[in-house]
Amino acid sequence: MKTFLSPLNATEEKEYLRRQKEGDQEAKKVLIERNMRLVAHISKKYQNSEEEMEDLISIGTIGLIKAVSTFQEDHGSKLATYAARCIENELLMYFRSKKKSSKEVSLYEPIGTDKEGNQIQLMDIVEVDEKDVVEQLELKRQIVRLYELIPDVLDEREKEILQMRYGLKNIKPVTQREIAEKMNISRSYVSRIEKRALEKLKNNF
Repeated sequence: MKTFLSPLNATEEKEYLRRQKEGDQEAKKVLIERNMRLVAHISKKYQNSEEEMEDLISIGTIGLIKAVSTFQEDHGSKLATYAARCIENELLMYFRSKKKSSKEVSLYEPIGTDKEGNQIQLMDIVEVDEKDVVEQLELKRQIVRLYELIPDVLDEREKEILQMRYGLKNIKPVTQREIAEKMNISRSYVSRIEKRALEKLKNNF
């Protein structure tokens, strides 16, 4: 990983902050460069197998730039303390945004199969009407919302039964009797669980 410059001492930092306040862009650049170790230190806490350290540092640097640009000495906190919060906020916003986008459902996502075993996509059950784009977007929003609710509202057994019953996530849909045999419970019990799960989704939609 890249080696960063050592932090400024208190006197140097105060001087560069003063110069930046007067509009000295070079002073701002120095304040950013000399606080990059802080960015690297905080970014390291958020590193995992999916994220490259360089990418995290780039995101954290945005937070540092915001901190240097908006820091007010007369508020009592040190630049490093304030910058650390801004850097963490930037990284957390990135991860929240990434998590949200991972929940989005494409209209081309396979959701099951028809009687002939052909793959069905969300697009297949949406009536294509170029005149009513708003309605299509609203339907897509509702489908996305439904997918988001399932893991949040239903327990494991309810999720499993709805997944098998309606062929969610590209699983071939089956009857209540087949579910009952597979789970070694009565068909009427499967029906009650299915009804309860659908009611939960309806109430939370």
